[in-house]
Amino acid sequence: MAMITLDLMTAILSLTGLGLILGLGLGLAARVFAVAEEGQVSALLALLPGTNCGQCGFAGCLGAAEALASGRAGPRLCPAGGATLVPLLAKHLGLELEDAGHDEGPRIAVIKESLCTGCCRCLKVCTTDGIVGAAKQIHVVLREACMGCGACAERCPTGAIQLEPMPVSLQHWIWPKPKPELALR
Repeated sequence: MAMITLDLMTAILSLTGLGLILGLGLGLAARVFAVAEEGQVSALLALLPGTNCGQCGFAGCLGAAEALASGRAGPRLCPAGGATLVPLLAKHLGLELEDAGHDEGPRIAVIKESLCTGCCRCLKVCTTDGIVGAAKQIHVVLREACMGCGACAERCPTGAIQLEPMPVSLQHWIWPKPKPELALR
């Protein structure tokens, strides 16, 4: 009985020691081999909302920040940031804007039941699984899962899916975006 306890304690101590040594080694390697980020990319990434929704056409907010820094995209690329973000990005990039643009607010996909044929093409392009339905059945958009990217509306052959402003209700009220002068602090 005492031998089992001694063997068990030896195994626990050896695994704990191995974990500590490997953890310290990984921590040291992360510091030694760390890659310095570009200053402008990290500053632009801090301004972007961080939702990584892909509505801008880039792979997340990091891809959008890299595109902004390299000049491949303009300050109006982020629908999630809205019109509040446009002047901040333009100021950081040193660009001047005639107008800030119109912020339509959050939008969600809505399916018109009379036009839906149940072809399931919208299901295949929805990245958030925000559409529920089966073949040859009417589909439904889950309001909480829809991010308003519009990929399903482009793919729908009958035009049954359209993006509409999200109706304001007590359950789905959205906090107003901060004013640009407050975001700079």
